[in-house]
Amino acid sequence: MSRLDPVTRMSGSDWLLLIVLSVLWGGSFFFAKIAIAELPPLTIVLGRVVIAALALHLLIVATGQRMPGDLRLWRDFLVMGLLNNAIPFSLIFWGQKEIASGLASILNATTPLFAVLVAHACTVEEKATPAKLLGVALGIGGVALMVGVDFAAGLGAHLWSELAVLGAALSYAFAGVFGRRFRGKPPLVVAAGQLTGSSALILPLALLIDRPWTGTLPSGATAASVIALALLSTALAYVIFFRILARAGATNLLLVTFLIPVSALMLGVAFLGEVLSPHQLAGMVLIGCGLAAIDGRPLRILRAAT
Repeated sequence: MSRLDPVTRMSGSDWLLLIVLSVLWGGSFFFAKIAIAELPPLTIVLGRVVIAALALHLLIVATGQRMPGDLRLWRDFLVMGLLNNAIPFSLIFWGQKEIASGLASILNATTPLFAVLVAHACTVEEKATPAKLLGVALGIGGVALMVGVDFAAGLGAHLWSELAVLGAALSYAFAGVFGRRFRGKPPLVVAAGQLTGSSALILPLALLIDRPWTGTLPSGATAASVIALALLSTALAYVIFFRILARAGATNLLLVTFLIPVSALMLGVAFLGEVLSPHQLAGMVLIGCGLAAIDGRPLRILRAAT
């Protein structure tokens, strides 16, 4: 995300789309938690990216667009698919074998914090400001508060699961910087290209490591969760994402980061019986304060109100 992105006023329909997007992306943690009970992580990732890629390719055909034939662009699609799909999806699903979907969503919400550091190190025009550095510090404090209890208890499975989700957030941050090269390209084409690339990367790994043909057939609920993960939380989410991007700008899209953990928490508590501890909720508050400091608009709104 560039500092130069204009901040435009969001209409009521834009806010509705933003809330829907947060539910779709928050729902990805919910659907994954159901699927991970019967399927190994890489198999779930494979189902998610392949089904979503097919859906987006059909949408491209339906809208009269075409996929490019430039091999260098397809190389970039592979890298983007690795950073934005293959690595983070695999780490998040593996982490959710041990931790609740709500906690995973909170840890994943640190993506903008990592993005500030990655952009500062890898770009010229997006150097960190004092407000952004304050936001990063608050966010790191929130993460430390959430994982600190597990760390104090020893290097157990929960700590490594939490670190895996944080690794996914870091991968998303690198993807955000790398994805700047796709500016000017049709958004749906980029989305379909990266999902096609991640499908090609995950397929041999899933076959080699998970060997899905050796297991039992998944239940109807698990199969439905994978399909929902692909069609709702990936394909449809991308369509809404790019629609908001075109209408309200990239800066306004940052607001979805505040809403995703709330959606995931509500789904996890309502349907999975999950409960977050007080120190995890306190960590979420610190991360939210960090994101607010990076975004800057809550402070500007407060100043305008006073």
